[in-house]
Amino acid sequence: MTKINQPKKVNIQIDKKVAEGSYCNLAIINHSVSEFVVDFVNLMPGSPEARVKSRIILTPEHAKRFQKALDENIKRFEKTRGDIKINDTPSIPLSFGTQGEA
Repeated sequence: MTKINQPKKVNIQIDKKVAEGSYCNLAIINHSVSEFVVDFVNLMPGSPEARVKSRIILTPEHAKRFQKALDENIKRFEKTRGDIKINDTPSIPLSFGTQGEA
């Protein structure tokens, strides 16, 4: 017999390539009425090009939930390891795609 409103377990799986992760040191966020698009980029010093390593598209509600979860995790991290320092970074002129090509 199943109880009403009993939470179902979700078996989350991850393939090996995704589990390896990608190093990214820049996030570019754009949004419309219906979604938030977050591009994670690996920008190497001195390199004139950078590639988007991953693009995540979220609904506005899920973007807000993600923000809250990230805020909570940062607070827990800083509680045990101290404040995360943010250094001023220079402005980086960015453009997507190649310019001048037809």
